[in-house]
Amino acid sequence: LFFHSSVSHRFIAKPCALGLKVQANGPQKAQPNAILEKVFTAITKHPDEKRLEGLSKQLDWDVRSIQRWFRQRRNQEKPSTLTKFCESMWRFTFYLYIFTYGVRFLKKTPWLWNTRQCWNGYPYQPLMPDLHYYYIVELSFYWSLMFSQFIDIKRKDFGIMFTHHIVTVTLITFSYVTNLTRVGTLTLCLHDAADVVLEAAKMANYCKCQKLSDLLFLTFAIVFIVSRLGIYPLW
Repeated sequence: LFFHSSVSHRFIAKPCALGLKVQANGPQKAQPNAILEKVFTAITKHPDEKRLEGLSKQLDWDVRSIQRWFRQRRNQEKPSTLTKFCESMWRFTFYLYIFTYGVRFLKKTPWLWNTRQCWNGYPYQPLMPDLHYYYIVELSFYWSLMFSQFIDIKRKDFGIMFTHHIVTVTLITFSYVTNLTRVGTLTLCLHDAADVVLEAAKMANYCKCQKLSDLLFLTFAIVFIVSRLGIYPLW
């Protein structure tokens, strides 16, 4: 999946993004300065007033210029709109595929509409090839997300998302090992439903299609509330 992600970014998502006139250039780069770069990388990315005044005297710059430099330097570490579009397109493609697969698979199972069937005969329930494939693909995807975080540009929520991926991988593995796969498939499908719409909304936002983006974010909110806060805990 990590390989497919790289191929998708280069040969599919990027041409689509450029065709939709998504901004390819990143944030404005700060002018090179060895002293400020050393402070930024080794000491702090958000200097206080005392440090700003010291740097101002050392460089003969006014404080506002140094603040602007640090702001531009912090923005450099943010991914460009093009990069974010490609990432969202890859995730949208995966979520759409796996959600569609999950719905098609669950339609053939007795536990989709009668959740009591999730526990019928437990733990001696056969592991069907389609169910096994569903689990392996989902697990592979979250493993790929966890490893790609170290290669991609680090974001503010790096720690939170890394923890989220570890918890997700642990839960999927635990449910597979303990043969709680029937209820696991329902959980996976419910969670993927909202993610499809979320990634579509992000792509619309990056393309500056504001009305479409607003509509999709509203749809995401409704799907999220119904699926994760309604169906999941109550049914």
